Amino acid sequence: MSRGRRYNSEPKLNIKKVIATILVLAVIIMIIIVSIKANKKTNNKADMKKTVTNSYISVFQNGKWGVINSKGEIVIEPTYDNMLIIPDANEPIFICQTDVDLEKGTYKSYAIDDKSNKIFGNYETIEAIQNIDKDNNVFYDANALIVSNNGKYGLINFSGKQLLECKYDKIEPIKYIKNSLMIQLDNKKGISDNSGNIIAEPTYSDVQALTDRYEDGYIVKNSKGLNGVINYNKKQTLDCKYSKIENIYGNEMYFVTENNNKEVIKSGGEIVVKNNIDSVTEINTNITYKKSNKYGVMTTSGEIKLKPEFDDLKFLYNNKYIAKKDGRYGVIDLDNNTIVNFDYDNIKYLSDEGFIEADKENTTYLMNTDFEIKCQGIVSEINSKNKYIKIRVNDEYKYYNFRLEEKDIKDIYPANTLFLSKQNGKYGFVNKKGIVIVDYIYDDATEQNEYGYSAIKKDGKWGAIDSEGKIVVEPTLELSQNTVINFIGKWHLAPDLNANYYTDAKE
Repeated sequence: MSRGRRYNSEPKLNIKKVIATILVLAVIIMIIIVSIKANKKTNNKADMKKTVTNSYISVFQNGKWGVINSKGEIVIEPTYDNMLIIPDANEPIFICQTDVDLEKGTYKSYAIDDKSNKIFGNYETIEAIQNIDKDNNVFYDANALIVSNNGKYGLINFSGKQLLECKYDKIEPIKYIKNSLMIQLDNKKGISDNSGNIIAEPTYSDVQALTDRYEDGYIVKNSKGLNGVINYNKKQTLDCKYSKIENIYGNEMYFVTENNNKEVIKSGGEIVVKNNIDSVTEINTNITYKKSNKYGVMTTSGEIKLKPEFDDLKFLYNNKYIAKKDGRYGVIDLDNNTIVNFDYDNIKYLSDEGFIEADKENTTYLMNTDFEIKCQGIVSEINSKNKYIKIRVNDEYKYYNFRLEEKDIKDIYPANTLFLSKQNGKYGFVNKKGIVIVDYIYDDATEQNEYGYSAIKKDGKWGAIDSEGKIVVEPTLELSQNTVINFIGKWHLAPDLNANYYTDAKE
């Protein structure tokens, strides 16, 4: 019997029920799809919260100063007239200054904690120990504070423990060097470290650092104006009998002037080289010297290894030197063989990082210690803390470790939750799996910083997103004066990088 036709005796199809069933199925399918997407999105967001170490940062708002933490939360309300000094970003100790008279150079100072309570109240003044390095960057001693009572100065640590009693007329950092303080009593100067250990009693007319390493010791001057050297272990390595001691040290040797004779001497005073050089610029296994405005190299016994015919000469390693002649830089050895051709505007060895920078025509060439060029471009950042180099190659940024091996940004910052990505000339952000979290809609952007924030730029204005990709500052800020764009929540880094504070000012 044919089943191609429906007979009147068979039940009719209920169209309404069919439609209702289809709608129910469609709704179920949509719920499943939405659920899958939601779960996928949840999974993608699961590791989007960046763990940030708590630290403290000075902020400026509406003409007043305060403190925030590394989440951008206000710790000390911005109500102070002067910048709150934070000696150690990880310690809740903030130095306040009042009654500042710039003409007289006078002020009062005290310390507060993260609850705005005064601390170390048994002292009349409390000061952070502010110093500068050889590049004139400001830094603070992260171990001690200078305090005073009755016009006399002492030293305490960050727990308030007395390190030096308040009996000195003056205590101040020795410039360009860590862990070293000048102490003055009755117009005589001495040296202390930042734990209160006296390295040299205050019996000298002057003290200064020998080099930028406190381990190399100090130049001290007696009442007759003659100089000697005291090392960090309190031992007098050179008696005070030299009219001048240069800020040069190496291989336990010094460059001094004695009775108008310029000499290289050993610890204890034994003369190594005498009176046939104008100056010494380096002492290592050999001596780099200057004569008639040209540079050469001699051994510690006085044998000339490189004649003084170079415009500049700096020891590199393994008896190799960065040399300059005819306005160009190259690398030579002690036999005057050319290792790197004299093709460069400048060559610099980053000894702590272990690679060489050579500049030529606005391009930096990075070489390993075998003088092989491993990458080239415009160096944007050398980060010693995280041991990476950020270099711009053509129109993109690449990352290298200090062995000059190219690395993915995810390897450089494994704790980051978002990573900058570029597509069709626009910037967005992806997670560790490469999944797009922030769409490609920005004209410029920065990688996530240590606080978990990234800067975004659109239509010439800057804003910020958090570690989950949420906008915390709409792109409304000009920031044309800023050389570095960096955010902590709603706060952005101020133009004066050396001052190192954040603000919410529009410009």
